[in-house]
Amino acid sequence: MRAPLILFTGVVLAVTVLSGCTAGRPAASASPSASPTPTYELPPRPVRPGESPIRAAPVTDGDTRLQVIGLQKGLSGFFGSHAEWQAKGQYVVVRILVENPGRTNSRFDAKRQRLITADGTGHTIDRFAQATKRQPDTLPLGAGVRIEMDLWYDIPADAKVTAIRLFGDPPLGVGGTTDGVQVPLS
Repeated sequence: MRAPLILFTGVVLAVTVLSGCTAGRPAASASPSASPTPTYELPPRPVRPGESPIRAAPVTDGDTRLQVIGLQKGLSGFFGSHAEWQAKGQYVVVRILVENPGRTNSRFDAKRQRLITADGTGHTIDRFAQATKRQPDTLPLGAGVRIEMDLWYDIPADAKVTAIRLFGDPPLGVGGTTDGVQVPLS
């Protein structure tokens, strides 16, 4: 009599445990449902005077995410905090976001970024304008850091801007440089 009682108790216990795992909960689907990742609610900001907004998707080069957000072209000169200066040709200002989405430090080098004109020429930043407008040549980006800055170029007055080639930092442990990613500016 004892053996059937033990067997009956074991079956009841197994059924209770197995059915109790789903009691009161909906059945699980074969594929997990993805819940949306929360986002920051940042208020939109007005575009700066003389600047055109650029609606370019973010690009990734190496361990750096970059996005062009604004463009000013055809500037004959500028005022800095301590100087007024005229362009040799025309100043072009590209406003970018630079982000290090990684878990290690990386470095952004403004001197590597190339403004591309219709004739295919890649122009380097104007270091004097960059310094006068208090924009960095290079800067360290900590893990998860995101910055917004301007790149100042002095290009021929008749040159037509077509794109910018943006360069990030190579992944940790990888020597050399990255290939860059070209972003249209029209």
